[in-house]
Amino acid sequence: MQTKYIIVTGGVLSGLGKGIATASIARLLKNNKKIVTIKCDGYLNVDPGTMNPIEHGEVFVLADGGEVDMDFGHYERFLGITCKSEWNLTSGKIFNRVVANEREGKYLGKTIQIFPHITEEIKEWWKTLQKTENADIMTIEIGGTVGDIENSWFVEAARQLKKQVGSQNVAYIHLTYVPFFETVGEPKTKPAQRDIALLREKGITPDIVICRSKNALPKKIKEKISLFCDIEENNIITGKDINCIYEVPILFKEEGILERLKEKLKIETEGDLTEWTKLVQNIKTPKNQTTIAICGKYTELKDSYASIIEALTHAGAHCNTKVNLKWIETTDIETVKQKVEDALKGVDGVLIPGGFGSRGVEGKISIIKHIRENNIPFLGICYGLQLAVIEFARNVCKLEGAHSIEIDEKTKHPVIDYIPEQRNIKSKGGTMRLGGCTAVLQKGTKVQALYNADTALERHRHRYEVNPAYHEQLTKNGMIFSGMSENKQLVEYIELEKHPFFVATQAHNELTSKLEKPNPLFLGFVHASLNKTFKNQS
Repeated sequence: MQTKYIIVTGGVLSGLGKGIATASIARLLKNNKKIVTIKCDGYLNVDPGTMNPIEHGEVFVLADGGEVDMDFGHYERFLGITCKSEWNLTSGKIFNRVVANEREGKYLGKTIQIFPHITEEIKEWWKTLQKTENADIMTIEIGGTVGDIENSWFVEAARQLKKQVGSQNVAYIHLTYVPFFETVGEPKTKPAQRDIALLREKGITPDIVICRSKNALPKKIKEKISLFCDIEENNIITGKDINCIYEVPILFKEEGILERLKEKLKIETEGDLTEWTKLVQNIKTPKNQTTIAICGKYTELKDSYASIIEALTHAGAHCNTKVNLKWIETTDIETVKQKVEDALKGVDGVLIPGGFGSRGVEGKISIIKHIRENNIPFLGICYGLQLAVIEFARNVCKLEGAHSIEIDEKTKHPVIDYIPEQRNIKSKGGTMRLGGCTAVLQKGTKVQALYNADTALERHRHRYEVNPAYHEQLTKNGMIFSGMSENKQLVEYIELEKHPFFVATQAHNELTSKLEKPNPLFLGFVHASLNKTFKNQS
């Protein structure tokens, strides 16, 4: 089978959900087919690893250590695949490669230009991935909106691809926006018309258009878009607003997008959505509810914690439980704008996510102390583990002023210190402990029971670890190291025995959770929170 390419673009405005749309389409086509999901980002950063989460959303870490766009989280969660860092192209990566080629004399003295040198390098990257991955289907999502200067080379490369591989092997799908104005009581198509006209000016006529809108589009609106944009009415798909992103593949299938793609690309494939549909139903009509607080400092942009939100959703679906989220800005606790007791009122479980820096740290430590003393289920992720150790060292081990070397370089008790190999590294990009690492689990612990295995492979993104000089003092006072690195030097999991659920991990377990296979720690955490809900109700 010749590789089929599905190019996904977007217009009018950002945030239409191209990543979810791409993942949903790939999920519908998944049936013993090798699918490779490529994302092209226009920014000049090599990767998003050094970007502020509030500006860009979370950084998704791959098993191979790649720091990539958060859309890769959707790809992995929807498809159950493990993506690779080479699948994320940025303008920074492409420009670096072209400049390096020029310095090596590979262009034989020619003047280096965006067109053709950048576009040829992009196509060569795609071609190399197709060969090395032996892909049946490649989805290529182009970030940003059509008309942006910074993605123009990706759009042009996508245009040229059809001539290179044949029109029967390429499908262009475009997401556009059809706003609904309450004052006039109908959707307006002009933004979509102008948007699609702009894409056609770039040389691409979309085969399928997905119209993002508040409600399903009436037939007359589809007819209007079809007439003015020269697209078959059957190829105009509604992407209406919904509360559950996992419903999108089901809605797309009902809209007929799968049949349109099979017809265009001459393929016979269809993913099984039976179990998927059951889990979506659990999300939409759950039997139970529980409330979990996420305590962080990036709460103003929920995309900063996208994978954590989804991991809780996955666990909730398998527990037939709606997980209500309460967002707590820990800076407010730190500055005494809000008391811990008031902030956690009505909460059945608390999650402290990963993070960096000093802002909000003391607020988080105060919350952890309250959780530990009041038997509230707790899950700490990465920085959450480190802060749990600091709280325990201060208040149980009585190590006054215990802290992380990241926050207080002069602390008398550096219970959290640099990983040895990180100490002399000055560069910030791609230099942390990154990617999949195996932990050896201690038998008889909660963590080992949750995994039902002797080892756990999870993804990491950190520079600091529990200081080995304090291991003995921490364990003597009741902290259990339920998981260690294979060399037995690094603490990967901790827990407390006399607590319904006090578990923390140095890894980012949220990154491996999927709707059809939730992460064991999140599943255990939601179960424990639900048990507290039942206890409170009784």
